[in-house]
Amino acid sequence: MNVTAGTPLHHVQGNVAPLRMQRRNRKTSPISTPFRFPANMVEIDAPYRHAELFYLQKQIQSQTPMVIVMEDGELVEGCIEWYDRNTLKIRGRWKTLVYKSAIKYMYKLGDTGRQAVNP
Repeated sequence: MNVTAGTPLHHVQGNVAPLRMQRRNRKTSPISTPFRFPANMVEIDAPYRHAELFYLQKQIQSQTPMVIVMEDGELVEGCIEWYDRNTLKIRGRWKTLVYKSAIKYMYKLGDTGRQAVNP
């Protein structure tokens, strides 16, 4: 490892003090930036998030039977037990944990005038 030192000036409460800077030459590959999930980033669409949370809380309290259509077309039927930032827990035939990012859309069972197909 090769270390070189420079002495740029740094002002601290009116005094001038030297600040050591180190430069390292690494023979390994550069470190890539860490992957961040969209849920961890600052949310720009906060009003939509509040509407989503209000809707989910209402469905949990009323124990409304829901149909959740997944991105791949699979249907999950049941009541929402709880939710967090990234997932929903559905209680139906089985207790299922569903990622919100995998949901295409959801509706109340019977809202479309037809019953959902059981898997």
